[in-house]
Amino acid sequence: MDLGAFSVSLAVKDIAASKAFYEKLGFTTMGGEQSQGWLILKNGDTIIGLFQGMFEKNILTFNPGWDQNAQNLAEFTDVRDIQKHLLAQGVTLIKTADESSSGPEHIILQDPDGNQIMFDQHR
Repeated sequence: MDLGAFSVSLAVKDIAASKAFYEKLGFTTMGGEQSQGWLILKNGDTIIGLFQGMFEKNILTFNPGWDQNAQNLAEFTDVRDIQKHLLAQGVTLIKTADESSSGPEHIILQDPDGNQIMFDQHR
């Protein structure tokens, strides 16, 4: 099961201050819209998302169908198939995907320590 690109989505209080801080660590903007309260930053293969006012907590994010450069993969495990696998393993989902749909969709779960994990498929 391929989970896709990995990033950490950070819930930030001041997106401009956070952007300036991570730029000092060598990150550059690869996407997003600061005026809308979100940016995607990259350093090598490491990706972080800055989200102001969108999430309460930090989230581990996987993007099925994308590589670490947000480029479409020829083959990937659809988020609905990931959902079926997780449910068969007895994992409880906070948000489920509509299995009758196709294309973009997401699911959310949390680990035993309360860390949220999102599988966010954009295609």
